[in-house]
Amino acid sequence: MKLKPRARAAAPKRRHAWQILEAPADEQAEKRAQRQPGRKIRQRAWHILEPPTGELPAVEPLQDAAIGPELPDEATVHMVLDLVTRIGEVQMASGAGASDVTATILALTRALGLPHCEVDVIFTSITVSCLRGSDLPPVTALRVVRSRSLDYTRLSDTERLVQLLIRGRISAEDAYTELARLTNAEHPYPRWVSTLAWGGMAGFITLLLGGTGWLPLISFVISAVVDRVGRLLNKGALPFFFQQVVGGFIATLSAIAIVNIDAFDLERPTLVVAAALTVLLSGLSTVSAVQDAITGYYVTASGRTLEVAIMSAGLITGVGAAISLAAELGATRTPVPATPTASPLTLPIMVVAGSGAAACFALASYSKIRPMAVAAVAGAVGAGAYGALSLAGYNQIIAASIAATLVGFGGGVLARRLRVTPLVVAVSGITPLLPGFSTYRGMSQLVNNGDIKILMSAAAIGLALAAGVVLGEWLAQPVKTGLGRLERKLSGPRMAGPLNTGRPLE
Repeated sequence: MKLKPRARAAAPKRRHAWQILEAPADEQAEKRAQRQPGRKIRQRAWHILEPPTGELPAVEPLQDAAIGPELPDEATVHMVLDLVTRIGEVQMASGAGASDVTATILALTRALGLPHCEVDVIFTSITVSCLRGSDLPPVTALRVVRSRSLDYTRLSDTERLVQLLIRGRISAEDAYTELARLTNAEHPYPRWVSTLAWGGMAGFITLLLGGTGWLPLISFVISAVVDRVGRLLNKGALPFFFQQVVGGFIATLSAIAIVNIDAFDLERPTLVVAAALTVLLSGLSTVSAVQDAITGYYVTASGRTLEVAIMSAGLITGVGAAISLAAELGATRTPVPATPTASPLTLPIMVVAGSGAAACFALASYSKIRPMAVAAVAGAVGAGAYGALSLAGYNQIIAASIAATLVGFGGGVLARRLRVTPLVVAVSGITPLLPGFSTYRGMSQLVNNGDIKILMSAAAIGLALAAGVVLGEWLAQPVKTGLGRLERKLSGPRMAGPLNTGRPLE
């Protein structure tokens, strides 16, 4: 039986598998659309996923669509970078940590219209690079830190200028002029006032160590002489290592000479040497070195640590040379006393002596009245805590670290409220606790018996003091007091520079 043509045409058309998977041709779809004008072309999934094979028009970039921030003119960018690097130089020269300098520069560049900057701070230089987008090369400024000096008034005035810049109360041009005035200004006090302050600090430290009678006065005179000799050597551009050698030599030889001429009835003449060594140790940047190491600036921390080690080695060399010279001349050596023990009766004297020593150090570093008063309170807290812990039976390292933590915490809380740089309070507060006494005992044992244990103990006390101050400052970071809970805003200790570092980069 044959099928009729109509029936054959009506039979369903058999399709192969490849015909099912193959995308229909666009021409056939267009023909079907022409035959059925009201029907839309149905778009399959492969139509969407299959890339077009025809020619694509070239996409030309827009002429004025540069990628990156819109910055001021080039002259303004150069002036801002020069301004912020000069401010960072003042902070580094005053002993501020690398993390503090970096945060200050970033806050200033954001406030002055340069939101994308990179900062690199090392021990002797500051580099700031401003990113200007895809169409312009970055602008980079470099500032070398050539000298270091303790002028806390200059540091405090510079930080006030930083606050004014961040709050928009002064223009960059006026700030540049003001910074030039601050850096070129003379010290707020004559140099002889600083010399008297160093001598007063030595006298108070002698009291702190248990000295009585003529000892504080002799310590005052010897430390003042050492300071004046150091200033004369500094004018001759003698390296600081040799200045430390001369200072340790004069202090030790003077104490030995006083004992041999028997002009004063001295029970513990070596306290004079201990006080003078504490004065010479006080200018070292141990706190900043530990702060840089903790906050991750290892290159700067290595440079500061090496500087502290070299200066301490110079001091030890001077002490050893004086002891050896006295032995060659047949002079009676000063006996090495035992570690002084605190008692409940001597604790008030320690508090007063610690307060006086801290205030004298702040004065010798050219601080004004308010920072000096806060430093005196910090010194009293540190000396009192150290004495109380010694009475409780703690060893020197643990007592020093806890006392320094209290100084850093108290100084960090009070300093910001009283508009005082925490670095001034922290360094001044731990100055009475510096291991000048242990350094002299250790050097004597090293020269006489070859024993280095006491000298290493002195180094451990110095590190404990610095680490305690940094920990205390970290605990005293600015907080919110909602429901009495402490919430830290910053990730690391800040001893200089503004607290508000600006909004983070998007």
